[in-house]
Amino acid sequence: MNNPVFHGYYADKRWAVAGGSGFLGSHLCDALIAQGSEVIVLDNYCTSKPANIEHLLNHPSFKLRQCDIRHPFALPEVDGVFNLACPASPQQYQKDPIFTLMTSVQGTFNILEWVKEKNIPLLHTSTSEVYGMPVTKIQDETYWGNVNPIGIRSCYDEGKRCAETLCFDYSRHHDVNAKVVRIFNTYGPKMQIDDGRVVSNFIVQAITGQDITVYGDGKQTRCFCYVDDMIDGIMRAMAAEKFDGPVNLGNRDEYTMLDLAQVILNLVGSQAQIRFGPLPQDDPLHRQPHLSRAETQLHWQPTTALKDGLLKTINYFRGVLPLK
Repeated sequence: MNNPVFHGYYADKRWAVAGGSGFLGSHLCDALIAQGSEVIVLDNYCTSKPANIEHLLNHPSFKLRQCDIRHPFALPEVDGVFNLACPASPQQYQKDPIFTLMTSVQGTFNILEWVKEKNIPLLHTSTSEVYGMPVTKIQDETYWGNVNPIGIRSCYDEGKRCAETLCFDYSRHHDVNAKVVRIFNTYGPKMQIDDGRVVSNFIVQAITGQDITVYGDGKQTRCFCYVDDMIDGIMRAMAAEKFDGPVNLGNRDEYTMLDLAQVILNLVGSQAQIRFGPLPQDDPLHRQPHLSRAETQLHWQPTTALKDGLLKTINYFRGVLPLK
């Protein structure tokens, strides 16, 4: 269904989506096709699931190209590129840190070379992890961050920071239209069962009757954005005529890990207990986005309440998990 907020921007266009079979990427493909676009997915399935896009494989507006953006690639003519290609959860990106780093750096470089040659726009998805262990309670886009450059998370944090540098240098020196959004914690259907993120961890444990594992004292906070809201923000960013990035995308409602665990236990109807584990290295204590740029430039803010989004996510996991 065509969303009037885009004023027909996506109708009859063709987009390349790097990482299009991943959690966010597959939702973006669905939304683009619903707006009347054609989509070409670039993915190497390193952390994504083919099942996420299986329903699109025979769609006339969808094409899949299995490739690794760390290496030069060629594409048919497209109107723009969305770059969502990179392992995104700590468990995934720490498995092969060099691969993670080079996907962000070499992969983004290759995409920028392509869009420069074709004179087309790029929407690059960065991350709140560029803020590292913030010393500010709320992170706005002017904050430079507090990142450990040699820690176990730095392959992702510094890789994404370098990718942003590439985007802005290509914009300044080659007049490339590269738009950068910084994504804060996002959840919803199609998350992987074993990706190690807190929402999926808690839901899987609650549904399968395991105790909920909370790391540290559980008082660290996060803000959780439902996937439909995030995709809307990403698409608004690409369609925006005036864009002064980077722009934070996320939800400003803050919850402790103990709060989140209790909400999920109640929604699932689980009697599981909460057990505590050691806090992972460099795990930030607070993560909360300042959203004024998104509100003024994109006229965007999330609209899905946490409980509503969690119920949809729980229902998805009930369909892919055995009931206890």
